[in-house]
Amino acid sequence: MNPSVLVVDDEPLTRNLLRLMLERAGFDILEAEDGLKALLSVSENKPDVIVLDVMMPHMDGLTVCEKLRSNPETAVLPIILLSARANPEAVQEGMEAGADEYLSKPVSREELIRTIRSVLEGLPSQSGG
Repeated sequence: MNPSVLVVDDEPLTRNLLRLMLERAGFDILEAEDGLKALLSVSENKPDVIVLDVMMPHMDGLTVCEKLRSNPETAVLPIILLSARANPEAVQEGMEAGADEYLSKPVSREELIRTIRSVLEGLPSQSGG
């Protein structure tokens, strides 16, 4: 069975691009367009990993990350934050919210797939942050 990835982004084009990149790499894709729908999808579908946008309406990615980390059922779910905000303060904020990795947009297909595989294996990625 393929690992499932929940892609959470409020931009339909971004979700579509990420889905296409990841499906070609053999992942099963779930999608949500905001943080509230992401939490619902996690409880219903139990994805193996989440690729989570930081800036979204209704509930941002940092809040989603904190909520998932505070729930014993999802506390160890791998979370990769993906954001256009790539300054050191934003990365630090994301890691403090509980992210396993923080990638900046635009992300290359290779970097995204490598990062997903590394968090699924429980290994730190080679990106260093």
